[in-house]
Amino acid sequence: MLAVYADAPHPDDPLAGVVVGERPEPQAPDGWTRVAVRAASLNRHDLWTLRGVGIKPDRFPMILGCDGAGVTDDGRDVVIYPIIGSPGWSGDETVDPQRHMLTEQEQGTFAESVVVPARNALPLPPSMTHETASVLGTTYLTAYRMLVTRSGLPAGSTILVQGATGGVSTALIQLGRVLGLRVWATSRTEAGRARAADLGAHAVFETGARLPDRVDGVFESVGKQTWAHSMRAVRPGGVVVCCGATSGFDPSADLQRLFFLQISVIGSTMGTLDEMRRLIALCDATGLVPVVDRTYPLAEGAQALRDLEEGGPGKLVLVP
Repeated sequence: MLAVYADAPHPDDPLAGVVVGERPEPQAPDGWTRVAVRAASLNRHDLWTLRGVGIKPDRFPMILGCDGAGVTDDGRDVVIYPIIGSPGWSGDETVDPQRHMLTEQEQGTFAESVVVPARNALPLPPSMTHETASVLGTTYLTAYRMLVTRSGLPAGSTILVQGATGGVSTALIQLGRVLGLRVWATSRTEAGRARAADLGAHAVFETGARLPDRVDGVFESVGKQTWAHSMRAVRPGGVVVCCGATSGFDPSADLQRLFFLQISVIGSTMGTLDEMRRLIALCDATGLVPVVDRTYPLAEGAQALRDLEEGGPGKLVLVP
């Protein structure tokens, strides 16, 4: 079958390891199911895999792709939950010490078919296409957990989303609107601010700008470039929820402000299987359509990864 895979780790030049070619058709062991992939979305995780981060050298060659949607061998439309837990684990998958993502041990979704644990193939409602569903597993699930599970903010709260053009930030803006939050967003560029407004942000600002008022919660995935602003922007007793640090991992903690204003700083990673089910139900009930900015044929997977590496905004999807 045709697939986009990494031939070996390339820490200094990740795109050098990309191969578009034939790989063996996967066979589903007991308790697993095979999915004919109809769409698979790209994530930064794919670039980490190409660099050899989070994967042992003996796992290569590795088909890339954590997320996807498609059709099972028995004809069911499904969307894939990308976290694989350890045998016998029950409860929150994000704190399972042996959890891993597709492409860290098992082959990924950038192929004509993939095998996953049967529980990871969730029913796809008729209201969603394979393309829009393919972006749910990492990006939108991360945003959903940040908003619904980790922040503790009720409807009517005001939130600030830093770095509006990123995939998680896009999802935060859309989900914040349908969950009844007042959404503010920042971006370094005029085009980024216009995009955030089009997605539903109630107000947009330049990165680091003084805001009209302090917000109830700030949602961070940028890190070093925006952290000081996030700490200034949140009200006393408010919350900062962080899922990543794309601009660097060494921001000032601003500890005096942290304890004096009793700010809560909460980490958040991915989401649980149950949260994935509720996210799908939310999209179905509200008509929320996840954003797909560009699609590519599977054969053009190398170009899609190049565009991702160069920092194009939004979500990119491969269509076998």
